[in-house]
Amino acid sequence: MHESCADLGGGRAMLVFWRHGYEGASTANLTNAMGISTTSMYAAFGNKEKLFRKALERYTEGPSAYMARALEEPTALGTATAILAGTVRTTTRPANPHGCLGVQSALTVSDSAEEVRDLLVAWRNDGHSCLRERFQRAVDEGDLPADTDPGLLARYLTTFGYGIAVQAASGVGRDELQKTADAALRNWPPL
Repeated sequence: MHESCADLGGGRAMLVFWRHGYEGASTANLTNAMGISTTSMYAAFGNKEKLFRKALERYTEGPSAYMARALEEPTALGTATAILAGTVRTTTRPANPHGCLGVQSALTVSDSAEEVRDLLVAWRNDGHSCLRERFQRAVDEGDLPADTDPGLLARYLTTFGYGIAVQAASGVGRDELQKTADAALRNWPPL
């Protein structure tokens, strides 16, 4: 694949999918954004689903990279704080579409796009699993109370984060979302 096509597919297509969701991103929108013909898009990426996979990878490594960094925080509370702050920043950045690529695309995927729906389920589940493992380590190290359910705490945080993304896509502003995230963290499990 030509390197410039790969870059265009990863970056510009990512913004189209982020703004319109998987099904809302038409071939015309994608090719116009990438500045290539439909034939070139199919030659470079195979199909829309493969282009979406590339865009989701770009999103995970770019706008959503705060997740991987947050898992390296020295405390579970630091991890949770970094995840929610990163979610608020990413979903409300003026230069980008509001909301989350994974959430925007998941909300409108029909049965005909089952593979994309499964990809997004796996993407979300992977984030939950990484967070559950991080919180289990926090329990093992005494950073969280011994009776903490790491899976439940991870589900709480990911559900809250995706809720922030939906609210951002609905137009709720950064300051209000950050205050909401701060309020959610006030009840963090005490030692």
